[in-house]
Amino acid sequence: MTNMDQIARTWSLRAAVVSGLLLLAGCDAKGPNQATGAAVEDKKAQPGVIRVTDEEMQSAGIQVEPVVRSEFRTVRSFPGTVVPNEHALANITTLVRGRVVDVYVDLGQEVKSGALLAILYSAELGMAQSSYLKAKAKLYVAERSYQRARTLLEEKVIGLAEAQRREGEMISLRAEEREAQDRLRLLGMTEEEIQHLDREQKIRSYVPITAPFDSRVIARNLTKGEVVEVTEKLFTVADLSDVWVLANIPEKDIPFIKPSGSSGPSQLVEVLVNAYPDEVFHGKVTYVGDVLDAKTRTMNLRLELPNPERKLKPEMYATIRVYSAPEKDVLAVPESAIQRDRERKFLFVQRDPHTFELREVKLGESDGQMVKVLDGLLEGEAVVTKGAFVLKSELLGEQI
Repeated sequence: MTNMDQIARTWSLRAAVVSGLLLLAGCDAKGPNQATGAAVEDKKAQPGVIRVTDEEMQSAGIQVEPVVRSEFRTVRSFPGTVVPNEHALANITTLVRGRVVDVYVDLGQEVKSGALLAILYSAELGMAQSSYLKAKAKLYVAERSYQRARTLLEEKVIGLAEAQRREGEMISLRAEEREAQDRLRLLGMTEEEIQHLDREQKIRSYVPITAPFDSRVIARNLTKGEVVEVTEKLFTVADLSDVWVLANIPEKDIPFIKPSGSSGPSQLVEVLVNAYPDEVFHGKVTYVGDVLDAKTRTMNLRLELPNPERKLKPEMYATIRVYSAPEKDVLAVPESAIQRDRERKFLFVQRDPHTFELREVKLGESDGQMVKVLDGLLEGEAVVTKGAFVLKSELLGEQI
């Protein structure tokens, strides 16, 4: 080999070494970026699929649950208002005009049946009793006069015309006595009180106002000394151990409502009020309207609820939740698993411990917590129930 060949070979070896060193240096310089790129490519290896690390799952709070079939109820919610049970409500008035002598109860007070609420003084009642006693006295005289006339007629002391005159007077006074007695009844006197008036013949111008049943005073509209008329409501009392909740149901939801007592299992109805956000009250549908409101296109609905602790107060706003009959063997997932993007509805299905697939689904009814899945999901598949929004943001943020 000549000197020229040795020199050429030496330069070739040096060039190869330099090229190799440069290549290694380049690989070292680009190594971290290439590794990051590989991780990114691995993270979004397929459209609609995302990979996450253990740290990312923990940070996002991702939880996964298997899909199972179970019993499912559809639910509807309607606004309502708590009102007293009208079968245990009384607006107390007076049948006679009078002046208030005294009042014995106040708002919110519990009263027993027959308890004295107030006393009125009524001159009108006194005059009516006086007229009754006068009518009875005149009738008494007329009856005795007719009896004597019959005796005298038999003895031919008086003529038939006189006997008939006295008989007619007696009949007329009997009518007056019955009219005066009916007047007392119209003014609120009972048969026992009228009989007592017959015996004692003592006029009582005081009118007691009493409670018709065990109840609570929820309205009081009189004060001592004022004059009240027969058109005024003096008290309103109600037994609040049971209350009603009234609501207006949209026309489209009418087939969903089933009154209590109809065939089949009873419909589950819940009532929520703002005063007790963590408590659910249960009632039953006791009335469904027969005619829709022409303006609002709604139907009246009435619920009846037990209220032993008196927590539900009249005029409270309420939310009524009415549940359908239970459906068996329904595939459903938690509402928190469902994500939405424009018209799309989807969830994330776990492929392996770190891989999740975006899966579009067709949904049915919801009960507020669970939603029925009609298509797109199989029983036993694991879906993300918490943290799905983080996956959606990361995956769709790169695609949109």
